[in-house]
Amino acid sequence: MSQPRSRFLAAVGIGAAALLALAACSSPDDGGSGAEPAGDQASIGMLQFVQHPALDAATEGFKEALADAGVEADYDDQNAQGEVANTNTIATTFASAGHDLVFTVATPAAQAAAQSIVDTPVLFTAVTDAEAAGLVDSNEAPGANVTGTSDLNPVADQLALLAEIAPDAESVGVVYSSGEVNSEVQVELAKEAAAELGLTIEEATVSNSAEVQQATQSLGDVDAIYVPTDNTVVSGIAALIQVAEQNGIPVVSGDAGPVESGAIATIGIDYGKLGYQTGEMAAAILQDGADPAEMPVETSNDVELIINPAAAERMGVELPASVTDRADRVIE
Repeated sequence: MSQPRSRFLAAVGIGAAALLALAACSSPDDGGSGAEPAGDQASIGMLQFVQHPALDAATEGFKEALADAGVEADYDDQNAQGEVANTNTIATTFASAGHDLVFTVATPAAQAAAQSIVDTPVLFTAVTDAEAAGLVDSNEAPGANVTGTSDLNPVADQLALLAEIAPDAESVGVVYSSGEVNSEVQVELAKEAAAELGLTIEEATVSNSAEVQQATQSLGDVDAIYVPTDNTVVSGIAALIQVAEQNGIPVVSGDAGPVESGAIATIGIDYGKLGYQTGEMAAAILQDGADPAEMPVETSNDVELIINPAAAERMGVELPASVTDRADRVIE
């Protein structure tokens, strides 16, 4: 793959002509400082699959990390609004836009970029399993121009939390998008965890957020609902929460966003920190010439227990002291 533009390694004071010459031959200067030249900006294409709190936080964290690293950037912000066709169109545009780096948020966005962009570094975040999504040769050695950070959450711990909150539950409903590989991975993990806990999983799939309410209703008389980090479902989380409240069904989620919107609890990662971690990888590429092919996919072990007591009350659930006493954050 081609190296990132070496002009980001040039020392302050080198003229425009010298910068262009350096970029053409792809050789870093010998100053070794890694500092970005004054007045020069990195051009970064940003492709976010859909707008919701977790992905928005990841995007902001990415920008914050680059700012903290001293990288001045010109961002081409694009949001696909949850439409795969839009991700493909935007990715195709980015392929010929001359960006120095492309940042993608969520699996469908990363897949579209990986298919269209071969000569520009592509970083992803909020991707559950990069190998399963076909983004990298392996998580340890990506092998091409694509790498980033995984948001694989502690599904087994989340199912155990659900069982702790609803100890009499026997069946757990899961609504997820049939078009998101990340969700399929989490559902399989949920089934494994559920079997260990003596729970059964009932599935309902959607193709867009408008189907979330009907899919939730189709679960029937389940004892609880688990919401994975599914971009399509989280975009329509209000409809799922409404059905759960009407039927007194406790909801545990894969990340903080749904808890803030009315789910009872999660043990999840901080997406702002995950985005920041990805931004640090971007700085290494832009400033130090790091090669994405040799940058392992990174994960976050920074999780927190978040609870929403008011949501629990609306769903007819009394949170046990074992949960409330160890909560890291309480949604008021």
